[in-house]
Amino acid sequence: MAEKDMTEKTLEAYNDVFADIVNVLLFNGKRLVKEDDLEDETPRSMYKADGKLHEEERDVAKRWKDCGVRIALFGIENQTEPETNMPIRVIGYDGAAYRSQLLHNRKKAALSAEQKEPGKPAVAAADTDRQPEKKEKYYPVVTLVLYLGFKQHWNKPLTLYDCFQIPDDLRPYVNDYRINLFEIAWLSDEQLGMFSSDFKYLADYCVQMRKRNDYERPSETVAVPDMDTIRHHDELFKMFTAMTGDPRFEETANEVRKEGGPRTMCEVLDRIEARGEAIGEARGEARGEARGKAIGEARGKALGWESALLVSIKNLMGSTKWTADQAMEALGIPAAERKGLKAKL
Repeated sequence: MAEKDMTEKTLEAYNDVFADIVNVLLFNGKRLVKEDDLEDETPRSMYKADGKLHEEERDVAKRWKDCGVRIALFGIENQTEPETNMPIRVIGYDGAAYRSQLLHNRKKAALSAEQKEPGKPAVAAADTDRQPEKKEKYYPVVTLVLYLGFKQHWNKPLTLYDCFQIPDDLRPYVNDYRINLFEIAWLSDEQLGMFSSDFKYLADYCVQMRKRNDYERPSETVAVPDMDTIRHHDELFKMFTAMTGDPRFEETANEVRKEGGPRTMCEVLDRIEARGEAIGEARGEARGEARGKAIGEARGKALGWESALLVSIKNLMGSTKWTADQAMEALGIPAAERKGLKAKL
């Protein structure tokens, strides 16, 4: 699970992939977010509880510079299994992001006040967040939860209200909080066709696994001519190794890195399939040789044992004047085997 999470974060951290996800899932394919308009935002935030300082980390976070005026923060949370406490986690992340803005503005205001009035007390200078000069000093926070499971729909809470029981009289005073959940395996063909980054292969994999529990080729929905080139080979193949448990994806990534090899997913899968066939043939030959050797040894042992029995029967018949049946009875030979042995005496 940790390996899957790490590889997904690495792929989604690229601006082109991040922008692609946001544009398709939030803006229905409109290319409103450009990769050059995104800045990395630290995914870690600090909070104090029980007198101790704690750290929270969301998967991927970026700042969107909208014409240099309004800044929005998108955070992405990956989930391969439904989680009961996801609304509580998300509200914690988002709250920490707003708190971070508040502290940043306080420090900025304190520095500005200190420069204007060097003798002004630091506490008073920092206490300027009560009257913000401009609305743009604070920006909205949006968190996307990408559910990558394909065996079942998300069946856990989607809102804060669903996480616990609230007395009816108290309900009007408890603010609800809804998570923005996207079930990737249940995206439509139209939505799949909107992706242009390497993320389309992950989305297509989830959809195909949900529909037929198998993945052999990218569907025609995502295999668009002239848009099929893989941009982030290493991260994509490592992600598929983690998702499928098949090491051939990562082995192929190493080949690609050395050779500058296949550029499309179809070419990669062809190479992986060829590798699998070669391994299968080699294993088949090895197993065939081993099986043949075992059968030969068994037959040899059987023939050797049979020859020894015939000699014993003949010797016993010669020394005692017994019949073949009497000799075989004395030797304890099963009745079912006696007819065959008598024919060879």
